[in-house]
Amino acid sequence: MKENKKAELVLNGEGKAYHLNLKPGDVAETIFLVGDPARARIVADFFDTVDFEASNREINTFTGTYKGKELSVVSTGMGTDNIEIVVNELDALFNIDFRTHQPKKINTSLNLIRIGTSGALQADIPVIDSFLASAYGIGLDGLAYFYKDGPFVMEREFTASFINQLDWDKDLPKPYAMKGSTYLLDKLTTGYRKGITLTAPGFYAPQGRELRLEVTDNTIIERASKFKYDGECVTNFEMETSALYLLSAMLGHEALTVCNIIANRVTGDFNPDYNKSMKKLIGEMLERVLEI
Repeated sequence: MKENKKAELVLNGEGKAYHLNLKPGDVAETIFLVGDPARARIVADFFDTVDFEASNREINTFTGTYKGKELSVVSTGMGTDNIEIVVNELDALFNIDFRTHQPKKINTSLNLIRIGTSGALQADIPVIDSFLASAYGIGLDGLAYFYKDGPFVMEREFTASFINQLDWDKDLPKPYAMKGSTYLLDKLTTGYRKGITLTAPGFYAPQGRELRLEVTDNTIIERASKFKYDGECVTNFEMETSALYLLSAMLGHEALTVCNIIANRVTGDFNPDYNKSMKKLIGEMLERVLEI
């Protein structure tokens, strides 16, 4: 960290991480991440006990137990920018001394499991009770290149193949490909479809949607859905996974995204009543996380 350490790890007046409004000890080492602040309460309602809760901005935190296992759920809001804040501050809670602002000598590795919603990019992926695990995330936001270690943790051949196959526009942020946690993928996703997730820096133009504004590239879905690498194809669009995988790789955490597919951008299908399937996914993930 730089010399002006207090401006690097920013704490509020209570000595808590500035955006999370949390202090060390407030969260467990296994943490569910959800975009929607209201979904954090839905996850916590599955817990047998809720021993701690906090709220700040769009970030709601609950820590408790499920069948004897200590767990936390933290809402992140939408986008890689929010994930960048949340993951850095969660890491700081465990791996930086809040008194000295210095990194600890021994690091704690966290399990960071994102439960989200997503739109499919392959016609054969349904939108009812359809759960997909992100084996890889491809970031279209350029975040990796702001970190010195970013180019060294990314899947460089994968990244180059994506850029070349899609003839990527050089005026757009440079993509980066990241691999999810093999450990969590093996432990938590039996029976789920797995694939490559595109992480967009927005919901409309970056995902090819037009309302009143014309997009630069309205062929991204068609071109991305044809991309293949090492036998894997691009399966879905969302807004957080690549940043989660990037930061976790650099910081030494295990990270995985599992999404409830609620729309299909190829067929045009959408499931407006997806809360039932979301609760089903949450229940399954809680049972499976007992094994890690």
